[in-house]
Amino acid sequence: MEPLNPRIKPVRMGRRKIVIQRIDNVTSRQITFSKRRNGLLKKARELAILCDAEVGMIIFSSTGRLNEFASTWLDSTS
Repeated sequence: MEPLNPRIKPVRMGRRKIVIQRIDNVTSRQITFSKRRNGLLKKARELAILCDAEVGMIIFSSTGRLNEFASTWLDSTS
């Protein structure tokens, strides 16, 4: 079926919204954490570069492992 207005694209199925709730499966939760952590770190790097901002991030996993990011070396003596 052709749309009446040729500039309007036909409606297609896009990404579906996911329900934000705790993932019960431990393996799936760890995989999701790893992927989302990498995405957050990438966004933090991009923000620091594009906006010349000083960005710092600390992330603790459910196992207690520390992940950190700093766009510049943070000097605790200053």
